Amino acid sequence: MANKRIVKQPLDCHERALRLLAVRPRARRELESRLRRAGFDTADVSSELDRLEDAGLLDDGAFARELADHLTVRGSARRAVAGALASKGVSRQTIEQTLAGLEGDESVRALEVATERARRLTSLRPEVAYGRLVSFLARRGYDGGVSREAARAALGIDDRRA
Repeated sequence: MANKRIVKQPLDCHERALRLLAVRPRARRELESRLRRAGFDTADVSSELDRLEDAGLLDDGAFARELADHLTVRGSARRAVAGALASKGVSRQTIEQTLAGLEGDESVRALEVATERARRLTSLRPEVAYGRLVSFLARRGYDGGVSREAARAALGIDDRRA
């Protein structure tokens, strides 16, 4: 009995797109880029993306809302959410609509994030903890003034000492 070698057939554009979407939701532009890099023809990719949108499997608005919700739960500011959406290829209009749908005051959210993070910094000197907390908030997309104020409040630092 001879060993038969199984030859894998390359995936067509539809199968490739479905596999990419099975891993995680994607924006239209991101999926288009991945399919083009895989060597599929521009016309085939475009018609496949239209087909997926018609079937409800590709929706930039839903993708943007889901990613924004995930990032805000992790403590990211609106600026960081906008940057993440833009990097995924979401249109400016969809980003603006998504950000308009985010609830809550940015400074309140920064204070919540800072208060939670400050618990991990209790063993540090106040000035060191303050610097680390301000940097942490800045990396989450909060502007400098909001970061400093939230860090002061979370650490209980008087304005005169900071």
